Amino acid sequence: MDTIHLTEKFNVSADAVYKAWLDSDSHTDMTGGEAECSDEIGDTYSTWDEYITGKNISLIPYSEIIQTWRTSEFADTDPDSKLTLLLKNTESGCELTLIHENIPEGQSDYKKGWIEHYLNPMKEFFNELSI
Repeated sequence: MDTIHLTEKFNVSADAVYKAWLDSDSHTDMTGGEAECSDEIGDTYSTWDEYITGKNISLIPYSEIIQTWRTSEFADTDPDSKLTLLLKNTESGCELTLIHENIPEGQSDYKKGWIEHYLNPMKEFFNELSI
């Protein structure tokens, strides 16, 4: 099983990133993919028109989000992978550390997807908010 570690800085607070990740409209706006999200532990979510689905496992407001994560490309026998988002405020905004664990063999191209469909669009979205 593969693991992806990525870190990105945003020019908004950890609070803003946390709220946007767990809000359907904001998640959709910041990534460009249709999302149904929740800020409740145990609730399910879907993003990118249900290409990605999962459940909120642990939520520590403004600092940590842990979710199960899988795509429609996972085999039915594949266990869910685990997504951890760690947020911390910095002098110029916040730093997000994304840890994606337990990725099934042959599915490691998700690193490129995280950068192209999440981190880059999120930077653009938050830059526009702070103008």
